[in-house]
Amino acid sequence: MDEIIRIHELSKRYAGSDRYALKDLSISIRKGEIFGLLGPNGAGKTTLISTMCGMIKPSSGELWFDKLNYSQHGRTIQRQLGVVPQEYALYPTLTAAENLYYFGSLYGLSAVELTSRIAEGLQRVGLSEFAKKPIKTFSGGMQRRVNLLAGILHRPNVLFLDEPTVGVDVHSKEVIMALLHELNQQGTTIIYSSHHLNEAQHFCTRIAIIDAGRIVVEGKPDQLIASAPGATTLENVFIHHTGSQLRDYA
Repeated sequence: MDEIIRIHELSKRYAGSDRYALKDLSISIRKGEIFGLLGPNGAGKTTLISTMCGMIKPSSGELWFDKLNYSQHGRTIQRQLGVVPQEYALYPTLTAAENLYYFGSLYGLSAVELTSRIAEGLQRVGLSEFAKKPIKTFSGGMQRRVNLLAGILHRPNVLFLDEPTVGVDVHSKEVIMALLHELNQQGTTIIYSSHHLNEAQHFCTRIAIIDAGRIVVEGKPDQLIASAPGATTLENVFIHHTGSQLRDYA
């Protein structure tokens, strides 16, 4: 299977920091994967995802997207990416349809395309009847579904997800996960980050655990579980490789 993202010896140290957020990190992600990126607080997940999305520049190293070098083709690459952040990236006083129209227009979609895709998307996640309601009146699960739609209207080749089901009810979670599986089956590569290790175990086709700015282990969930002494779940694997010490930071 062809790789869609290749990272070679990537490092990042923020100005004023005495340590690296990422240090000589190398990894490849293949087309069509559901790739889980897991790690404790402060491990470097956010920095790595932000670098892959083009939000921050690395201190050193190389990043390729589908054989295009990010340093030379960043704008072209970014238009092929979708990002669904943990925090709602929605305007509370705008309606669901207005929010989606705004975000879809940022990717250059025509009015006709947008109208069709918004209607199709809202129907798919069970929100058609709420299209003209302000987002501030929505429950957390409803906002989470609109948040997801905002990141996929332009039909990205790669979709970045940060805690896509946090704080949602069971029914919303079922709709979200079913839609994500559909997108993946249609060819979208998914890069998923979450603290829900049980969800990651069943959702991801391959997983990397990052700690202290480095990849400490990667592989298919069942392979990782089989390789860790006494492990029966991905949570056991996570603790085995990162330890049980608290990772609080400010």
